[in-house]
Amino acid sequence: MSTDIEKLVRDAVLKIRNSESEPVREKKSIEKISLSDAKFLAERVEQRAREMGVKAVVAVSDEGGNLMLLECMDDSYLASRDIAINKAYTVVALKMPTSKLAVLAAPGGPLYGIQHTNGGRIVIFGGGDPLELRGKVVGGIGVSGGSAEQDTELSAFGRKIF
Repeated sequence: MSTDIEKLVRDAVLKIRNSESEPVREKKSIEKISLSDAKFLAERVEQRAREMGVKAVVAVSDEGGNLMLLECMDDSYLASRDIAINKAYTVVALKMPTSKLAVLAAPGGPLYGIQHTNGGRIVIFGGGDPLELRGKVVGGIGVSGGSAEQDTELSAFGRKIF
């Protein structure tokens, strides 16, 4: 009972805080993602995941596929951590969403078996999106914890607000 009340209060406070002080993001003048960008994305994606009822893990990588930020919502799946990190890596390494890669890596597809390369780090199902500035991939976002469709929706949301 008190957990439900705490969740309601926490959600209400987040909603009020976000509506009153919506972060104003300046136009980017540099060609890389910052830690504050990564935190902003994770916060917004987690908020959307809460609204969807998903306990998500959000990973943000830099232009080299290196992990910059990992946020794990309460009671998220342990396995989602590694999956989200590898989705954020995959989208930078291949410069495409993992949902697009899923089609290309299907049996009979031109990239069939690609998930066995790069030390097994390539993820071939939805939930990862590249982050671009002026047409250049500067990072990636990987989301795991829901269905492939939910993860895809959440990572696409992150890409859109970036």
